[in-house]
Amino acid sequence: MSELDYREEARNLVTIAHQLRNFEHIVIPLPVDDYSTARVLTMDYVGGAKITAVSRVEWTEVDGGALAEELFRAYLQQTLLDGVFHADPHPGNVLLTTDRRIALIDLGMVGRLSAPLQEQLFKLLLAIGEGRGEEAADVVIAVGERREDFDEVEMRREVTDLVGRFHRATMREMNVGRVMLEMSRSGSRHGLKMSPDLALLGKTLLHLDEIGRVLDPDFDATASMRRNATSLMRRRMLKSATPSNVFAAALEVREFAERLPRRVNRILDSLAANDLKFKVEVIDQGSIIEGLQKVANRIALGLVLAALIVGAAMLMRVPTTMTIFGYPGLAMLLFLAAAAGGFWMAWTILAGDVRKTRTR
Repeated sequence: MSELDYREEARNLVTIAHQLRNFEHIVIPLPVDDYSTARVLTMDYVGGAKITAVSRVEWTEVDGGALAEELFRAYLQQTLLDGVFHADPHPGNVLLTTDRRIALIDLGMVGRLSAPLQEQLFKLLLAIGEGRGEEAADVVIAVGERREDFDEVEMRREVTDLVGRFHRATMREMNVGRVMLEMSRSGSRHGLKMSPDLALLGKTLLHLDEIGRVLDPDFDATASMRRNATSLMRRRMLKSATPSNVFAAALEVREFAERLPRRVNRILDSLAANDLKFKVEVIDQGSIIEGLQKVANRIALGLVLAALIVGAAMLMRVPTTMTIFGYPGLAMLLFLAAAAGGFWMAWTILAGDVRKTRTR
């Protein structure tokens, strides 16, 4: 319904045009407010043709590689810095103007990303570009919502294999958008409720890669992402260091400092009154208690065996009429008892470990 309201598209045109004002070779037509309503949208005229309708002869006069690089950089800024991006950049919505620039039209579909999701997507794009499948799986799990039937092991295996195949692919076979869409499908298959923003961004990058191939058949989106990663990270850090964010952090620190003494006093009062309680939730309480009992029994048996050895060593100097192998008999009996107990404890430990290994 929002796409049918042209006032919404007019606001999108103004927003995206403001975001991309520093890109010299990208044009966003602005709306004419006096002639625009909910059912009529009037924009600045853009002279040009769809990039798919441009002849190959005309392309020889255009620096397609530079246009593809700037367009991809503009979309990285929209998604990873501004949080608002043109979500329908198929070739029919991208024009080559008469002055050899790129014009984006039809901004009825716009995606919006929260700041935490932007950071996660930044990590995901870098992990895909560098071929780090485990990190990509971590990000996909972080942005999704786990269901009861979530199979993390199988999902991680699929994502790692997908990123590995992408990293081994040739430049013409690479497509970051397709990888993101496959990750979203993999998460849904294995019990992970995926954010719709991830699928929308994957679709956008899929179209963007197609446009990049039209502008420059040798355009490498992954290499472009690596080239721009450092500047994007620096700009994200500068964006987060705005005065409003600094003041908000200062207020949170002040609130923490004000509440800390009261909370510490409450804990100390509970501790002094012997009223401090810890609530611990365990999965299998019975097995844990049984394991603790086994540990306590082995410690107690070890202390008894140590006492027998110490007692036997002290009795060695006490002369007796009964001897065993020329040594005081009572001391030797204690030594033998300690040795038998030690061998028995070692045997039970080893036998228990072997039995557990076989049952797994």
